Amino acid sequence: MNIVGVSLDKDAAKWKEAIAKDKLTWIHVSHLKFWEEPIAAQYGVQSIPATFILDASGNIVARDLRGEELKAKIKELLSK
Repeated sequence: MNIVGVSLDKDAAKWKEAIAKDKLTWIHVSHLKFWEEPIAAQYGVQSIPATFILDASGNIVARDLRGEELKAKIKELLSK
């Protein structure tokens, strides 16, 4: 399982500072294009935060889960 954060930031320094401050240890990507971010457009992101769980083929298996729902879905998928 991999976690990838896609940022809609426009300022590289502020984006990197937030990653360090929040101690986010997973992969982060951004084209620094705000709402014009190609990955956000590809997945139809209309608001943030947005979460997507993809299977090994890149198909969306869940989206916008939070808290316990997110934990339960990840646990379910990892047990398969």
